[in-house]
Amino acid sequence: YKRQEFMVLADAGEDEVLYTEDGQYAANVEKAVSLPADAVPSEFSEYKKLETPNTATIETMATFLDCSPTQIVKNVLYQAVYDNDQTVLVLINIRGDQDVNETKLQNALTNMAADYDASTLLSLEVPDPETQAKWAAKPLPLGYIAPNIADDYIQKQKNVAPKFLRLVDKTAVDLKNFATGANEKGYHVVGANWGDPFTLPKTVVDIREATAGDRAVHDPSQTIQTARGIEIGHIFQLGTKYSKAMGATYTDEGGKSQPLVMGCYGIGVSRLAQAAVEQSYDKNGIIWPVAIAPYHAVVVVPNIKDADQMAAAEKLYEDLNAAGVETLLDDRKERAGVKFKDSELIGIPFRVVTGRSLKEGKVEAVKRADGESVELPLDQVVNTVKQWVDAAVS
Repeated sequence: YKRQEFMVLADAGEDEVLYTEDGQYAANVEKAVSLPADAVPSEFSEYKKLETPNTATIETMATFLDCSPTQIVKNVLYQAVYDNDQTVLVLINIRGDQDVNETKLQNALTNMAADYDASTLLSLEVPDPETQAKWAAKPLPLGYIAPNIADDYIQKQKNVAPKFLRLVDKTAVDLKNFATGANEKGYHVVGANWGDPFTLPKTVVDIREATAGDRAVHDPSQTIQTARGIEIGHIFQLGTKYSKAMGATYTDEGGKSQPLVMGCYGIGVSRLAQAAVEQSYDKNGIIWPVAIAPYHAVVVVPNIKDADQMAAAEKLYEDLNAAGVETLLDDRKERAGVKFKDSELIGIPFRVVTGRSLKEGKVEAVKRADGESVELPLDQVVNTVKQWVDAAVS
């Protein structure tokens, strides 16, 4: 099915978003596609096996062989478990400078579930030595695995597929005279090719992780950029996948039963608040957008021992709420400065203060967003603040 995500950019976001500056492409890194840098032409002219001690990583191997990681075929082993308790050992061939995007791999393996009489994938992991011991017939040459590692490394067990599922990423398909493992600890081969001596896997997949700096697929002149984002909503186009499984049908114009076409959407209410805060704040605290502020206004009494200040504040509090302006009354036994700071910290859009100017029949009204302060006659406060609220949410 297809999924559309709605992201708000924020440095504290849990998702990485890749995009192009022309505005034509944006995707979660889990789904993003791009064009990797071109591979450096191989300097290996003939096939040979070389002793390469202590080179179990791509970095150490490339340094030892004095070659570019783009000339290397990296072989990554995964263990997949399907919902019928079938374990499948997956061998990925990918260019040495690239990483496997495990979400893409999970999706690819889920689509292959039927090949193993299963419905879906339950788990995917890089098997540690303890896990390997449950199915390995002999120790694996980790760090030195070749694309043709023999299937007899897998013990014959009821719930374990007897052969490696061999997948090759698109980045490795066109490499020539590449370097890779030799299936023997401390050894690699160079000058290798698909067809001689390695068989190119039948299943070619796109499971590399797109990264910032790559070229865009839709326009190679565009460079992929990166940002953090908060997912605040999504739409799933489910098609008929689930309706077929549930037998949910309708009768078409010809009287024939058809599966329903399904879709769903979700809005992250709490995430919306988080995103708003991440995009609207200053050194003093939150600046709530008026439309989603927990309260529109706060009436602050600087001196609660002053009867006139208290009386004016209580009337404004009642009148504002009656007019539809959701209002708090801060009549705490705190200093005026503390109350002002707290109102800014929690981001209430408008503050009304029954302070010294009350003796002249006026109060101070302050806008949290820009700090603008005005003195208003008491009889104009409710209408003015209501106008501010209405203008902000219209």
